[in-house]
Amino acid sequence: MNGSDELFRLRRFLKDYRLQLIIGPLCKLIEAVFELLIPLITADIIDNGVKNSDLGYVLQRGGLMVLLGALGLGFALVCQKSASIASQGFGTKVRNAMLRHINTLSHSDIDKLTTPSLITRMTNDINQLQLAVAMLIRLVIRAPFLVIGALIMSAFIDLQMAVIFFIVSPLIALVLYIIMVRSVPFFKQIQSRLDGVSLITRENLSGSRVVRAFSKQQEDIARFDSKNEELAHSAVTVGKISSLLGPLTYVIAQCAIIAIVWFGAVNVDSGRLMTGEIIALVNYMTQILLAMIVISNLVVIFTKAFASAARVNEVFDTKPSVVEYTTEDIDTDENAPVIEFKNVHFGYGGGGMSLKNISFTIEKNQTVGIIGGTGSGKTTLINLIPRFYDVSEGEVFLRGRNVRDYSFSQLRRNMGLVPQEAVLFKGTIADNLRWGLEHADSKDMERALKISQSYEFVQKLPDKTDTYISQGGKNLSGGQRQRLCIARAVIGSPDILILDDSASALDFATDAALRQALEEYCTDTTVINVSQRVGTVRYCDKILVLDKGELVGCGTHKELLKSCSVYKEICLSQLKDEEVNA
Repeated sequence: MNGSDELFRLRRFLKDYRLQLIIGPLCKLIEAVFELLIPLITADIIDNGVKNSDLGYVLQRGGLMVLLGALGLGFALVCQKSASIASQGFGTKVRNAMLRHINTLSHSDIDKLTTPSLITRMTNDINQLQLAVAMLIRLVIRAPFLVIGALIMSAFIDLQMAVIFFIVSPLIALVLYIIMVRSVPFFKQIQSRLDGVSLITRENLSGSRVVRAFSKQQEDIARFDSKNEELAHSAVTVGKISSLLGPLTYVIAQCAIIAIVWFGAVNVDSGRLMTGEIIALVNYMTQILLAMIVISNLVVIFTKAFASAARVNEVFDTKPSVVEYTTEDIDTDENAPVIEFKNVHFGYGGGGMSLKNISFTIEKNQTVGIIGGTGSGKTTLINLIPRFYDVSEGEVFLRGRNVRDYSFSQLRRNMGLVPQEAVLFKGTIADNLRWGLEHADSKDMERALKISQSYEFVQKLPDKTDTYISQGGKNLSGGQRQRLCIARAVIGSPDILILDDSASALDFATDAALRQALEEYCTDTTVINVSQRVGTVRYCDKILVLDKGELVGCGTHKELLKSCSVYKEICLSQLKDEEVNA
């Protein structure tokens, strides 16, 4: 599929702007007609008014020129407004649609497209498409019409002199074609290299503390410079090629003007042509030159737009790998286990399986711990419950029904998840807590903060729950962010609470207080606690032990000490002998 087809596919976002798409070009066409009439009026003023020293005639024709200019300005403003409404509206609709589509994609789909690339597509690429829509309305019809109109008007003045126009115009077009053919590949290359720059910029800004902690500022700058140099090299190369456009076209046009003046002088001397007509011919040649330059710029703009359209359509063409099969609520079996895994296998697509033959059940109101070494598959396992990913083989059940049978809303509605990375959003503490319960009042917040062990430090803040949180919660410590994320998850009293190593930044005393609060306040909640700390999971009703993607142990702390060597090894690495058996 070529670039124009990719751009044409996005026409659905312009259906609400049909009126602007008709009125805008029509107004610009009328303005171009007025512009083509100006040289004829100028010739008439010179040949009849100035030549005969008729001031009244000059003023009369001058007034006509002013009127045509004012009308042209009016039509141009209408066109400009139409172009603005259509292009900005188009860009807004595309962004909204893209964000909605991205929100339907699974974690694996977003991993493939990459976050920096998606950001570039939603900003730079859509801006390029907006510009193309604006130029489509303003110049796509006007510029070719001016070239054709100037050729016709020159032939109307004098057919012999018009031969110069019909020779020069193809020469200018040939120069434009050669330069565009050479530069178009570089414009496409620039779009893709912007992704690389965006990726490094995002990594540098989001990981600035890590960069500074390891004193890697210079290395990071060097890495950015390398990608930026690649982008700059492409931009400079295309700039050098494009820089030839002006001089070459102007040389050809000036030669044409010299020829018009030369042969025009001969015709004026013989009485076949008048001075004003020569001036008009020179003006028409200038109009052709300027219109050709505009056409060349349009080629550049639409070339970039074609590349951007392909990148935007790639996002829309990415089908969600995790599909919602229904939007209706379904009946569940309240007597069945809350969660059940049956022979589950899962792989990210890299060739191997991250989880292999996992089977277990979790009963209602149980507290379940999941422990294992780094890379053992703990986070992968819990991501299968809310269907962030779909299993490769086997089945995951929630209250007796396969998780694929649920709508996303019903599946996740009563599920509180605290991810490994504590993510808070820009706004107040109260705003963040209301993500978990939309209409939470002060009592709901107080309860959630007490459960998460956040109440004490929030009360010490100047504005308490109205304290402003910067993007990502950068004005809070790691432990404070984790506790507020837990508060956000528990405020809605979810049926299932999943804590994915969410106490890693807490001290042991706070961790213990958190577990005690969960046990006291969340009696009707099934709690799944993922941790690498034995102390966090040892008192759970059931402990799942993962090792290299396999479930190697399932039972209580005491049972696993006897039956699971992996669990015992983890315990001995963290606790003293007497603590292990306590």
